[in-house]
Formats: sequence, C-alpha cells, structure tokens
Amino acid sequence: MSLLNSFIENVRKNPTKLAIQAERESYTYEEMSRVIEGIQRDLKEKGYKARDHIAIMIGNEPTFIFSLYAIWAMGATAIPINPNYTKHEIQYILEQSDAKTVLVTQQYQALEAIVCSVEIVELSSINNCLQDIHIHSMADVAVILYTSGTTGHPKGAMLTHENLFENARDVAEFLGIYHDDRMITVLPVFHVFALTVAVNAPLLQGATLLLQSHFSPVRIFEAANEQGATVMAGVPTMYNFLLHTESSYEKPLGSIRLAISGGSSLPKAVIEQFEERFQLRISEGYGLSEASPVTCFNPLGKQKVGSIGQSIVHVENRIVDEQGLEVPRMKIGELTVRGKNVMKGYYKMSEETANVLKDGWLYTGDLAYMDEEGYVFIVDRKKDLIIVGGYNVYPREVEEVLYQHEAVLEAAVVGLKDVEYGEKVCAYITLKEEIHPERLKMYCEGHLVEYKCPTEIRIVEQLPKNSTGKVLKRQLAEEELR
Repeated sequence: MSLLNSFIENVRKNPTKLAIQAERESYTYEEMSRVIEGIQRDLKEKGYKARDHIAIMIGNEPTFIFSLYAIWAMGATAIPINPNYTKHEIQYILEQSDAKTVLVTQQYQALEAIVCSVEIVELSSINNCLQDIHIHSMADVAVILYTSGTTGHPKGAMLTHENLFENARDVAEFLGIYHDDRMITVLPVFHVFALTVAVNAPLLQGATLLLQSHFSPVRIFEAANEQGATVMAGVPTMYNFLLHTESSYEKPLGSIRLAISGGSSLPKAVIEQFEERFQLRISEGYGLSEASPVTCFNPLGKQKVGSIGQSIVHVENRIVDEQGLEVPRMKIGELTVRGKNVMKGYYKMSEETANVLKDGWLYTGDLAYMDEEGYVFIVDRKKDLIIVGGYNVYPREVEEVLYQHEAVLEAAVVGLKDVEYGEKVCAYITLKEEIHPERLKMYCEGHLVEYKCPTEIRIVEQLPKNSTGKVLKRQLAEEELR
C-alpha cells in the first residue's frame, strides 16, 4: 500500500467528497484524480519517465499537491523547492538533485530567468481519469527534501514511498485524524511537516484540506467559525500570533478539536496562555526531515507541558551518550530514532549519511532526556549548546524564562564568542510593550543562575525565520559578528 494507492481507493469510495477547499477553487476526490492524471500525461508526452527527478516550485496551491501525486503516479521522484528561495539557493538544489525539469504555475513563471539550468514546465489543469500508475517498489525514492540549511549547504533527505506512507498512517492513527475531519493546511506544503501531517495524513483518511496560501490569524478564525475546521497544524510562531490577535468571534477557534504544533520548541508560557484563552490544549510533537518527519507526539488527554510526547506507533526513540550507549531515564543525551519512517540517506552525500545513520538509528543532533513514562523533553540543539566558562547553557531554558515576562513577544538566545569565558549568552527580543533591556536582565537574574543569564539583550523589530517559522539563530550570530 502507498499514499497513491490509498488516494485512488478514496476516489473509488467517495468520488464526490470534497478533497481540497482552497481560497478560490475546490476539488472533489474525483476531480483531483482527473487533474493529477492530466499532469501525469503532460509530463509523459514531454518525455519524462519513471525515476526522473522532477522539481516542484509552487506555493500553497492545489497544483502543488496535484503535481506531487502526478510525479508519484509516473514513478518519478519529486523535489519540492520553496519558491521564496534566492536564486543561489534554487540553483544549488536544482543542480545537486539532478532535476530534469521544474514545475511551476503562472505565478512563478518569472523564475525562469534564474533557473535556466532545467526546462520550465508551466502546468494547466487537464481533465482525465487516474488509472495508469507506476510505483515499482515502496523502496523507491518518492521525494528528496532539502533541509533548511541553517548550517552550510542544505542536504537532500531521500524519503521512500514506504517512509511517507508509514509516517502518514501512524500520525493519523496516533492523533486520531478521521475521514470527516477538515484540516487547516496553512503550513508551507513544500515542507515535510505540512506534507505529512497536513496533506498526506488527512488525504490518506479521505478527509478535507482547507488549503490557505499564507498564514493569517483572521483567516484561521474564519476557518474555525465558517468552514467547520476541526484540526490545525502549525508552528509556535503561528500559535503565538493567534494568542495575541483579537477576534470578533465569541469562540475564535470554536470548531477546532485538535491543535498540533511542531517545527521548533513551543514555550510553556504560550501553551498555558493559549489554553486559558481558547480552551484548547496544543498537542506538541517532534520530527525532522530525515524521519518523514514525525517521531514523537503528546498523546491526546495525556499531555505533559514542555514535552514533545511519547514515541508514536511503530517508531522507537532513545537517548544515548557520546559512545552511542543508552543513558538512564532523566539523563541528558542525544535523541536517536529508529523506524520505517527513517530516510534512505542524503542524496549524493555518503559521508554526511554515515554521520547520522548508525546501526539502524538516526542521530538527530538534539539533546534531550526521557522521563519514567517515556515522555521526551528536548533540551536544545546539540549545535546550539552554549558553554560559558565550562558550564553548559541550553538556550531553550533561557528562552522559556524570557517568554514568561509580560513584555516579551518572542525570544531567541544564541552564544557569542567571549575572550574571558569562551562564550557569552545573548538574547534577541521582540516586544509586546516597551521595556529597557536592563530590566529584562534583572528579571533573568531572579530566575536563572548567573552564568545562564544573558549578558547582552538586543531589542529587534523581528526575528529572522525560515519558511516554516523557525528562528534562524545562525543568522543572528552572523549578524552580531558583522
């Protein structure tokens, strides 16, 4: 069974069921299958074939999803690319991935001038029936997803049809996503979090996607009150904006029964304030591109604030030391993952693959501990660890303290070089209300041991983020150096 086979089965069972409701157009499962077949036929007529690498450079439009499934139907491999990337970033991915062509819509035709290394194919909707599919093996690579590239060049994680199907099925089962759900799909669909949780899992169940082109708190409230949305997947930045946006609705998120968060750590203060305002608990989970992506989620009804939850079905998580040996419960080590959701490897990067795939386990690079009930708590990124005079400082711990201050909207903590102590703690803050940095320093001193307190606090208008809302800490450190 594959995602494509499951989709075809849903077309057969419920052809008139609404599959995608976008801003200006909608498609039933049968209509969606016809468009997919049209794109597949177009590509075949242009000479593309099974196992070709075909890039997709489209935003949150139905055509992205149609293109993805059409590429799978012809047995080829999809390379999703963020259309907002720079010329340099796009060119690198197209060349490194050996893409034969790139699919765009009219909105992105202007990109032709900067991606001239491959043929540009502008898509149009053609009606036909989806019949001829060519997935040769579940071990075939379905997508090559490029990591966000916060350090060095992005790496292409090769995810197979088995990887994607297993994770979508397990996420749907663990979280309870059903055929009558209406999923707010607002995360960028070219990113693995959205692809699995907000596209593949609901389509696998025969549910409906409420596809939004961009994030807007007002439109989220509308979806929950006028479109009957039942499930939402977002990143911490989105939930923070929802929390601080006024609404004319009596119950702004009234119809939503399940709110899912991932992509980066969700501050405890945001979880608690969100639940108090909306009477809705955010279920925090964890994943990474290399694991398709989900490995952990808080079970519904048994959530622990600050935890990323327990291992989802068919996935194992363990915490290990520098020698790869499992550590006792409550002790900090590196989080590792094993399961059928783990990638085949990085495309054309054997050394990098060997660094993270060891003895069947994926080494995540995240520092964490596991409690006695199997709940995992992320401490921080291994690469983000700050060492002040020999003492370990985990940026997330400092950020959690800052988020509790009523004047702080967002916080990001990084380590900067220091002559005396090796590194020093620097916090970048966006504000809800005016406050002097010295007062924030004093606040931290009342909640943290001295070496963990920020010696520098920078008030900024906004924090640099990638397409999924994750703060680019490396960029902050580089700007500080400049």
